Amino acid sequence: MSSSDFRQIAIRTEAGKAERLFRAAVSAFCSLTRPSRREIAQLEDLTLPLFDEVSVESRRYVAAALSECEYAPAALVRRLAEEPVEIAAPLLTRSNALSDIDLIALIGRHGLPHARAIARRKALNATIAQLIRALERPTLVKTRPPETVTKLASVKPAPADTAEDKQPVPGKAEEDARRRLRSMMRPTGDGVAVNLFLGQPTYVKLRETALTGNAAFFQTALADALDVDFTTARSVTEQSSYAALLAALKALDLSEDRAFLIAVAVYPAEFPHPQAIRLFLDRYRLLHREAALDKVRAWKAETLSRAIRGNAAETADAERQASNSDGLATNLKAS
Repeated sequence: MSSSDFRQIAIRTEAGKAERLFRAAVSAFCSLTRPSRREIAQLEDLTLPLFDEVSVESRRYVAAALSECEYAPAALVRRLAEEPVEIAAPLLTRSNALSDIDLIALIGRHGLPHARAIARRKALNATIAQLIRALERPTLVKTRPPETVTKLASVKPAPADTAEDKQPVPGKAEEDARRRLRSMMRPTGDGVAVNLFLGQPTYVKLRETALTGNAAFFQTALADALDVDFTTARSVTEQSSYAALLAALKALDLSEDRAFLIAVAVYPAEFPHPQAIRLFLDRYRLLHREAALDKVRAWKAETLSRAIRGNAAETADAERQASNSDGLATNLKAS
């Protein structure tokens, strides 16, 4: 497809018809047997600026068309995959333009609806399939109610506790199940582990800053989570391998899928094939949390030591300046 082809489409639809241009461009592209990189880039340059102007029906049409396209433009496919599952399902189920890393990130951001569509892919990576099965089984999530609430309820029942109150509320069981499933992908809910460092918003902060691609944002979030200085957090993420980050995530007691999502966002080049993913998960499982906590404590001690050395240097400088000032004052008086 050449630039003139795109211009002809634009001429035929120049009366402000973004919908028709969007559909026509993708249809013409899908008719190509083997598009060149230039043609793929042209399609992205044409359609992405129109994306927010077209209707849900046009997005659904384009998603279905590109799902059957062997050389679909990756940027447009990823944009469509972020849409609700009613639009994105064909791409989630069939598109080769979505890598394993893309799929895991989509599950992390959108949860069970996208995961169910991804589960229908042929030759799905075993690790991703295992993650989806875990999402489908809410019984794996801890849902024990707080003991204090249980004891109070057994000792002093509420006056309004009647037979009518005991009847199941329509939809309540389903909503409870959905809440437990969401708790596996977000740090809110009953299934969140409590540990020394990780507050409920922290995983979301780590995940979102890692997915921005801005190293400084993620390093700041990691420093806050571990209670270390920025220099230490930066050294953890700027090493040639993810070994130090592995220890940091284990110390935060993140689940395997959450830890992997963050690691793959920070070190994408470390996971070029499924074997690398399996190696990461094996290392994460074998790493004892106490050993990871010891490493974090060592980082915190180094942070404190660095601060003490800095304060000592500042004190010495202040004393030298004061001494120089006293000497100058004495010389002035003598003169």
